[in-house]
Amino acid sequence: MNCWCWCNTCDIDIQRGKMRLTALLSMAAKATFPKDYRFGTNRPWTVAAKRLNPPGKKRRKVFMDPVAPEDWSVFRGDTVEILAGKDKGKQGKVVQVFRHRNWVILGGLNTHYRYIGKVGEYRGTYIASEAPLLLNNVSLIDPTDKKPTGVEWRFTEEGERVRVSVRTGRIIPKPIVERRDGIVPQQWKDGPKDTSPDDTLEKTYTPSMKTLEEEVMEKLGIEENRRHQKSYWY
Repeated sequence: MNCWCWCNTCDIDIQRGKMRLTALLSMAAKATFPKDYRFGTNRPWTVAAKRLNPPGKKRRKVFMDPVAPEDWSVFRGDTVEILAGKDKGKQGKVVQVFRHRNWVILGGLNTHYRYIGKVGEYRGTYIASEAPLLLNNVSLIDPTDKKPTGVEWRFTEEGERVRVSVRTGRIIPKPIVERRDGIVPQQWKDGPKDTSPDDTLEKTYTPSMKTLEEEVMEKLGIEENRRHQKSYWY
């Protein structure tokens, strides 16, 4: 027997069907990687990532300690010092962060050279690219004395969560970094054509049970005495 009416049971069945379809699509969209896949700074579907992971090549497993999001203390724009490696003791600015791999990339440091571009008679060229560093191999710089220090998260009297230097006890503010469109939110000033936050949050709509047609007719002073004929559904 077909159901020609709309009831709560039909609505629940449709919602359950949508949930199952969403779960199947999410499972299908989830990327699967080989057992010996080595993650890098390139997207897995790019040519560079496929070149580093050719079929049949076995790579040594890399282990890492997961860091909770609330415990992450190094952000893009911070100045850090390298604690291990060929550039040990040098300071640089963090230009990129990979939280899922505990990696940070410093501008102009820990670089390696690659030979690319050899096509036909063109002999190619060398380019320098920064290699990622583990979070444990860098230390945040205290802005008061420009020396590396440990960091703890604490709360101020106003309830703000800030980074505090373990050695000096000074607050290390988060860096001000511009967005991809070149805007720095902390330094943005509204222009004459920008909508202010007060105007955005102002409530200008009064909800009512009337339809759009009824509201327009009431505003224009149109009276309609005709009424729709009653209809019955079985």
